[in-house]
Amino acid sequence: MDLYKLAFNNIRRKKLRSALTALGIIIGAATIVVLLGITAGATSAVQEQTDKYMYDVVVAPASSSGTYLMDSQTVSKVEKMSNLYGLREVTIFSENINGTRVNFEGVNDWRQVKLINGTQGVVINKATADKFGLGIGDKIKAKDQQLTITGISKEEQAIYVYLNQDIAQKVTGNKVSAIYARSHSSPNATADEIEKQVNGVSVLTKSEKVAEIQKQTGQALLFIGIIACIALVVGIISVVNTMMMSVMERTRELGVLKAIGFTNWELKGSILFESGLLGFLGAILGVILGIIGIVVFANMLDFTDYIPQMMPLWLIGGVIAGSTFLCILAGLYPAMRASKLNVVEALRHE
Repeated sequence: MDLYKLAFNNIRRKKLRSALTALGIIIGAATIVVLLGITAGATSAVQEQTDKYMYDVVVAPASSSGTYLMDSQTVSKVEKMSNLYGLREVTIFSENINGTRVNFEGVNDWRQVKLINGTQGVVINKATADKFGLGIGDKIKAKDQQLTITGISKEEQAIYVYLNQDIAQKVTGNKVSAIYARSHSSPNATADEIEKQVNGVSVLTKSEKVAEIQKQTGQALLFIGIIACIALVVGIISVVNTMMMSVMERTRELGVLKAIGFTNWELKGSILFESGLLGFLGAILGVILGIIGIVVFANMLDFTDYIPQMMPLWLIGGVIAGSTFLCILAGLYPAMRASKLNVVEALRHE
C-alpha cells in the first residue's frame, strides 16, 4: 500500500475538515502576500523618490553667482578633488516656447522616467505633448538647437522634457546645474573644503531626513511582516488540530498498518506528508488570492507602476516554502503520537 496515496485519500475522505484547515492557511498566506507586497511597493516608491538625494554632497552654483549652471572649468575643478568619488552630473534648465515655460532635465537613470511610448533620448511628458501637439519624430527647440523627440512619458502637471545627460550638457555648452558625489571623508568637512577651493559654488550635505525616511520604511516592512505572520500562525494551529483529530479517528487503521509490517518511520512520513500537502496547497491558493488582492489595491492606490516590486520572488517563494515547512512541523507531534501507538490497543479501539 502506498502511504502517500493513503494521505491523499485521507484528505479527500474528510473534505470539509481539510477545506476548513486549508482555508486557515489560505487566509494567512494571502494576508502575508498582500500586506508585505503593498509595503514593499510603498517602500520601493519612497526609495525611488529619495534615491536622487542619496549622496554625501551636492555641488551647485552659489546663489550669489547669478547663474543656475556651472561652466566646464568649475565642473573640472570639482571633479578633480581627491575626496570625491561616484560623481553624477545633472543639467537642468528652462526655455520659453510660445509663451510657455518648458523645463529640461538631464537624465542619468532612465528608470526614474516612466515611458508610455517610444525610447529614451529626448522624451517629452504627456502634458508637453498635449500642450504643443507634439509626438515622436517631431522637433522641439532647446537653446537654439532642434532636438528630435524619441519618446513620451507619463502625465505630469509641469511641462517637462527629459534628455540624456550628455545631450543636456551638449545643448548648454557643457554646463551642469549640480554634481552629486560621495565622499571618502566627513561630508561636512568635504563641503567646507570644496567651497574654499572652488569659487562660485555652494555645497549641501546629504539630508539626514532622507536617510531616516528610508530607515523607517524598512522598519515598517518588518513590522507589517510580523503582523501578517500572526495570521499564518493561526492557520498553522488549525493544522495541528486537524492532524490530531485524524490520528484519533484512524487509531484502528494505523494499528492495522503497524500489524501488517509498516514501520514507525513510514507512519510518521504519511502523517507529515499529509500535513505538508495541506500547507502547500493552502499556500498556493493563498498566494494566488494575495496576488489578486495586490492588483486590486495597486489600482485603488494608483501604484500600478510598482506591481512588479509588490510581488518579489522572495515573497512568493518564501510564503509557499514557509507555509509548507511550518505545516510539516505542525504535523510532527501527531505523527510521533501515531508512531507510538500500541498495536493491540489500537486494534481494540472503536
